[in-house]
Amino acid sequence: MKKLLILPLCLLMAVVLMSADKKEDVMKKENGTYVVNTTTLGKDVVGYEGPTPLKVYIKSDKIQKIEFLENQETPRYWKKMVNFIEHKWDGMKVQDAKTTQVDGCTGATYSSDAVKANVKLAVEYYLKNK
Repeated sequence: MKKLLILPLCLLMAVVLMSADKKEDVMKKENGTYVVNTTTLGKDVVGYEGPTPLKVYIKSDKIQKIEFLENQETPRYWKKMVNFIEHKWDGMKVQDAKTTQVDGCTGATYSSDAVKANVKLAVEYYLKNK
């Protein structure tokens, strides 16, 4: 009888451990700042050439900064978009970031829209899991 219980318990523990790892991959707390990584959270959010992951740094319910991660976007347009949009959320309350309409960058519309969607995903995840 005990042998019959061991396998289901092991499977349950494996599922719990795997879900904990995924959660930690998405959000970590470093020196009082939550860092939400959208690599897996926003894997279906794509710009012109593919996913546009980023990290959103949140402290005291305010966005501190956005860090853009490696992607396949066209470097020239990506750089233009980053220069235009990078600091739009700095200091913004997370509640406001959920609904604020941030302008995108002309010529890099798909990339801008993907970044805005990733920020929104990160903020929503933070609010549900902090």
